[in-house]
Amino acid sequence: MSAQVSVLFDAPGPRAKRNILVSNVVALAAVLVVVVLVLMQLGQRGQLAPEMWISALDGNAWSNYYLPGLQFTLQSSGIAVVTALIFGLVFGFLRLAPFGPIRWLAGIIVEFFRAVPVLVMMFFLYFFFARVVAPAGLIASADAAYYGVIVGLTVYNGAVIAELVRSGVRSLPHGQREAAAAVGMTNNQSLRLVEIPQALTAMLPSLLSQFVVILKDSALGYLIGFYELLQYSRQLGSGYSNMLQTLVVAALIFIVINMILTWLATRLAGRLTSRTGIVTTAEAPAVATTLPAK
Repeated sequence: MSAQVSVLFDAPGPRAKRNILVSNVVALAAVLVVVVLVLMQLGQRGQLAPEMWISALDGNAWSNYYLPGLQFTLQSSGIAVVTALIFGLVFGFLRLAPFGPIRWLAGIIVEFFRAVPVLVMMFFLYFFFARVVAPAGLIASADAAYYGVIVGLTVYNGAVIAELVRSGVRSLPHGQREAAAAVGMTNNQSLRLVEIPQALTAMLPSLLSQFVVILKDSALGYLIGFYELLQYSRQLGSGYSNMLQTLVVAALIFIVINMILTWLATRLAGRLTSRTGIVTTAEAPAVATTLPAK
């Protein structure tokens, strides 16, 4: 590993290492000074008073704000995970189809949803559900934000999963398809029965990492009026004038959940590597950003 690093850039000498150490110490000291000044300002304004934390951590806060908000967060994220996985598998399979027009059409759809920021997608879908779908009587107008968040997370992350599927299948040895053809399988059968299952096994930790992204991005729903954990925390902070404390609690809840999911992805990567011999990683692999050639 050290040999590979030395090829990329010159190894720092004693003087450079000393300068790096000094700069790191100075930067750390500056950060600590800023933190102390911020805490002093908050203390002078009474934001660090014990009663502020008590009202942010008592039973009322958990039963009426944090837990209901967490329920909606997990519910919307869970639905988005399932629908994004279905979307990704379908369009990942279409991007591997033997027919050029199908590959190009699927590629255009996937690249479009990958290029549009998820927040912009949520706003567009919210207005679509609120002004088109709800007046038609298909959904309640109060649920427009809920569906906007779920569908926005679905199409964006589904497009990313589709690229994971395509890149995962392309990274498999060519002998897999040749072996499938040798036993009489067609290209579609080879993809469906041989290549995609192996690719999914290798990409499962990466998929779990993408599920972490879905959970975090669900917090953007508060900008369109979706009542999830962040919105409930803001509501609690507005009522008791302890916005800092409630947001800290919400952030800690998100951190704990994401740490658990990341730990599961890391453990799963090691277990799959040891049992199957397929090298897996908890990080999403690099994917192509251009459409496949016809």
